[in-house]
Amino acid sequence: MKFSKKLSALLVASSILMAACGEEATKEQENVVEPAQVETEKASLSEEVAAYQQFAADQMEKFVIETESFVNLFKSGDIEAAKAAYAPARMYFERSEPIAESFGDLDPRIDGRLADLEEEGQGMEEWSGYHKLEYALWVENTTTGYEQVADQLLADVKQLYALVQTVEVEPELLVTGAVDLLNEVSTSKITGEEEIYSHTDLYDFKANIEGAEKIFEILRASLEAKDADLVATLDEKFSAINDLLAKYEDGNGGYVSYEVLTEDDTKVLATAVNELGEPLSQMGIVIE
Repeated sequence: MKFSKKLSALLVASSILMAACGEEATKEQENVVEPAQVETEKASLSEEVAAYQQFAADQMEKFVIETESFVNLFKSGDIEAAKAAYAPARMYFERSEPIAESFGDLDPRIDGRLADLEEEGQGMEEWSGYHKLEYALWVENTTTGYEQVADQLLADVKQLYALVQTVEVEPELLVTGAVDLLNEVSTSKITGEEEIYSHTDLYDFKANIEGAEKIFEILRASLEAKDADLVATLDEKFSAINDLLAKYEDGNGGYVSYEVLTEDDTKVLATAVNELGEPLSQMGIVIE
């Protein structure tokens, strides 16, 4: 990995400086060693970074498989089966969105909403991806005329999977990624605007929480070494929000329509998200 090569170069450079200056090293020369020490701490997270990369690659592989299944159902004209496959397939994307979002136009092509395009002065012609097919299924109740959109979605998802396998992840992404996933919940998911036609927002909600929780589990050992109380707090907050989401399971492995939730229900969920967000942001102590 690039970051281990950088570490080796810094350590060699520091060794040469110390040998040349001996015991008379000045303060300025001592400062030269500090970046190597910081990199050593970061390098100690190499196993965690590798674990997250593997997790993201696994999620993307399953995303390809489930998207292909969804597209085949969609193109066959089986509207009800395509509807049933829609939200579960998207969960693989939502769990690993911190990496998926790093590839320029691919994320909006796969996951863009019409409202986002309209804010940029674009419209239906420029729209693509899962949410356009969501519109076809739940609003127009048809698949006819959307075959090319479905084909392009599958091509984009396959390209994303290929790119995810080559991405170089820095330790900082684990912390910012977990917080970003929670922000996804507290902004678009909690308002119901993400799945505006299908109202399958709770699937996305759960997947974002699972993605953040996976990062927490990967960092658990490093976090416990620095702040065991923080780990206990995060365990408690994740448990609380998962218990809340369990109330809305439909008994068939999925979730009820978001329209079923009352205003009070969404307020309780929002509070749980906010109470998780603050301690989650403190995970940055592992890379300080």
